[in-house]
Parts: sequence; C-alpha cells; structure tokens
Amino acid sequence: MKRIFVREKYNTKKMINILTYNDIDPQQWQSLVERSPYATWFQTPEAYQFYAANPEEMVLFVFAVAEEAKGTENGEADMPASRLIASSPYRLKAVCIGYITRERSVLKQFFTRRAIIIGGPLLAEDATDDEVAALLKAVKECKVESLKCKGTEDSKADNQAFRLLPLTSRLKKPIYIETRNFHDYSKWRTVFEANGFAYQPHLNIQVACTATHTMSEQRNRQVKKAMKNGVKIVDPQSEQEIREWYRILKQLYRQKVRTPLWSEAFFLQFYRNGLGKYLLVKFEGKVIGGMMCPIFAGKAIYEWYVCGLDEEYREQYPSVMATYATIEYAKQNGIPMFDFMGAGVPDKPYGVRDFKMEFGGEVVKYGRYLHIRKPLLYKIGEWGVNILKLGKIW
Repeated sequence: MKRIFVREKYNTKKMINILTYNDIDPQQWQSLVERSPYATWFQTPEAYQFYAANPEEMVLFVFAVAEEAKGTENGEADMPASRLIASSPYRLKAVCIGYITRERSVLKQFFTRRAIIIGGPLLAEDATDDEVAALLKAVKECKVESLKCKGTEDSKADNQAFRLLPLTSRLKKPIYIETRNFHDYSKWRTVFEANGFAYQPHLNIQVACTATHTMSEQRNRQVKKAMKNGVKIVDPQSEQEIREWYRILKQLYRQKVRTPLWSEAFFLQFYRNGLGKYLLVKFEGKVIGGMMCPIFAGKAIYEWYVCGLDEEYREQYPSVMATYATIEYAKQNGIPMFDFMGAGVPDKPYGVRDFKMEFGGEVVKYGRYLHIRKPLLYKIGEWGVNILKLGKIW
C-alpha cells in the first residue's frame, strides 16, 4: 500500500492512498460499484472472486485509490497507510481489476504477456484527474509474479524451461496493458494519454432490451424458422451439458477464432458459482450452441462467450438463437441492456459486426486505451499472433 500527497488550491494537501486487494473495504467497493457511471460486472468484487478462484488461468491484480483529506502536522504523513486507514474514514474513488493470461507455452507466455482490463476501470463520478492518474500509475507498475504455464501435461517441458530462466526473466511487467471500455471514458482521455495510455478506436454494440426493441426482418425469419424446426432454449441441467457446449466453443476457437481460450474448468466454475446465465440451444436433445453471460443485476447482461454449430445445423441457426434468447431473457428479467462486448475496428470490414448489427443494437465507439511497455516485444507478439491466426492452432 502506498500513500501520496497532491497539492490543491489554497496550499492544502490531499492524501491519495493506493490500495491492493487486502486493503480494500468490500463495502466501500460495492458502494462504488453502485454509484459509478463506469460500473460493469467485470470490475465488481464478485468478478474478482471468480477470477481469483482460477489461478491456473491467469495472474490477477487489483488496485484501488482512496482519498483522505489530511494535513501533514503531527507526523501523519509518516504514519503507515494501513494504520491511517484503519483509524479514520476514507472514501474509495477508483478500482481497477486486470489479469495476465497464462499460456500453455513458455514462449507464447513470454512474447504475449498482456494485461487486460475488461470494461475499463471503475471510477467515481467525482474522481479527480490526480486520482485517476494515481490509479493508472499503479497499474503500469504491476508485475507478472510468475510466467509459469498452465498446469497441463503438455506444459511440463515448458515449465521446466521456465524454472531454468533467471529470476529477472521470470518477474516481468506485461508487454502491454489494454483497457476494453464498455462506457464513454472521453472525459478522462487526456489523463490516460498523459500517463502513456494511447486511445485506440474500437467499436461495440449495445442493445436496449425494451418492449419496443426489434431485430432485422432476416433475424425474425430465422428465429421463427428455428422454433418451427424444433429448436429449444434451455438452462443447463448438468455440468455435462456445459462440457458439451464447451467442446463446441473450443472447436470454434481452434478452427476460426484462433486466440487463447480458458480451460473447461474456468467455464464449469462460472456455472457452479451461479454468477450469470448459460442459455443453451438444443435440437433433438443435443446441445448445438449457447451463450455464457455474466449478469450485472439491473444494469446489463454480457455476451462473454457464444458458439453454435452453424454449419452442421443450418436450418436451426444456433448462434442466432443463442443471441436472441439472451436478449429475450434480459427483457423478461428487467435487465435494460445487452452488451456484445466488442464489434471490431471502425472502417474495417468485419463479418461478426454485420451479424451482431441485425439484432437491433446501437453502435458505440468507446474504444480502448493501450499502454505499450516493450515496443519491440509488442511488435514481435503482434506478428506472431497474426501468423497463428492464419494457420497455426493455439
């Protein structure tokens, strides 16, 4: 935990405390979630606990900023921050959860170690530039505690190679840090850029789940046809059905998406914890698609992962049905917004965006903020990812 002072008007000083997980008051965190205009499920205490339950998948970090108006008399500036916070009230102003994905290969881990902040940081509406800057500086200083690969049989040789690396090669900061914004952070753009986070244009689609919501004529026809053909939307009845759905998702990522995917255990943990909703598409008793959706109660439902056997079941439209079913679920359960969580780069053709657009949402350009710490390694990693997407399977 760190404490810093910033000088304000009238020659007063304001104390800013930089907190890590063990220092954050859970009630204050929840209060910030409830009042922040930048809140998402991915920056909640609930999300942190879920991430923390999957240490094989990621290296997790969280930083927070708390304000406390203090002078420097009576030696208070030298008091340990933990004692200061325990002895007087403070107010949480910002929280940022991020993670670095663990890869199965030590080389992929070394060249693609990236910190991802889903949704963007959680900020109080009255957060100051200094407080946001302090949060971003703390995030930039985070280090990967271990580059050890996932605990699979295939990774044993890589982990042996990892152990032979010198300590300075193992304890590394991420090559880059990226915030994937689900809200408009334009108010803070100058602060982000002043702290080395460059704005990257990126689109998203958000659907208002109201009684007046409509889809395209084509989507309506496909939904009616699928229902007529006997497609059912169901809640999973067992972990086995989650495994069946995951096999479809894994096949999609291996054949088309070609980016890293969490292990089956990650998705089973989400199901066991009841953190959101799985909506499965079934035909003749078989799982043919579905969606995994975190729910931010009363605010949003998210398309975190979706898949469908669209080639094998052309008349059943599993991916269409999974998306349609989630929007309908939101309408029926008082959830005002369905978030697609991304729709590609502006002015660049993207078939997935065209698919999503037909569900009647609004295109927003909240973008991303990117901080590159190692430009050469970033370029090498970017080149490698593009090569893998062209042919090699993760």
